[in-house]
Amino acid sequence: MVGVDYGKRDTSGRTTGYDTAAITFHWAIALLIFVAFPLGLYMRDLPLSPDKLRLYSYHKWLGVTVVMLTCARALWRSFNPTALPGTLSRWERIVAPAVHYLLYALMFMAPISGWLLSSAQGFQTVWFGIIPLPDLLGRDKAMAHLLEQVHRSLNYFLLVLVAGHTVAALRHHFVTNDEVLGQMLPFLRGRLMPRRYDQRVCK
Repeated sequence: MVGVDYGKRDTSGRTTGYDTAAITFHWAIALLIFVAFPLGLYMRDLPLSPDKLRLYSYHKWLGVTVVMLTCARALWRSFNPTALPGTLSRWERIVAPAVHYLLYALMFMAPISGWLLSSAQGFQTVWFGIIPLPDLLGRDKAMAHLLEQVHRSLNYFLLVLVAGHTVAALRHHFVTNDEVLGQMLPFLRGRLMPRRYDQRVCK
């Protein structure tokens, strides 16, 4: 999979902007999360019915897809590291990588906890209604209750991080006036004054 490089290269060959592959991964995962989270809230309180079971299946399909895309994105990024913009402050250079690692962890752990929950409830996950996935646990009512709380907590934590991530990106564009948001929205690039990029890498 080869992506077009929209950024420049530093002296180590590291790109200062995300390529098309990284951008596609980012927005595809974001879209799936934005659909899966409200769907999960909506379906939870519905009375048991074929419609509710169908929505649960859609929710699980979205979650499994998020896990797969997150793994693919992490692998891609490990081979295509991106340099931090030189406009970041000292504290931002510490916080930004930490938030990225937390986002990756939660984008993996939240759906996996849902898969575990489904297994503990005795419902096999069949991806897109075609590919049966193995149960990760045996049926266990007590474990299912615990996993339901874990799954909910992880998703709310993910929501908070995504919200903070979004606010920070908007702040960079409208307040500090740098190219951070433009790294993921190529049409914004070139509309700001050119900035110097740091040699450090945020993997």
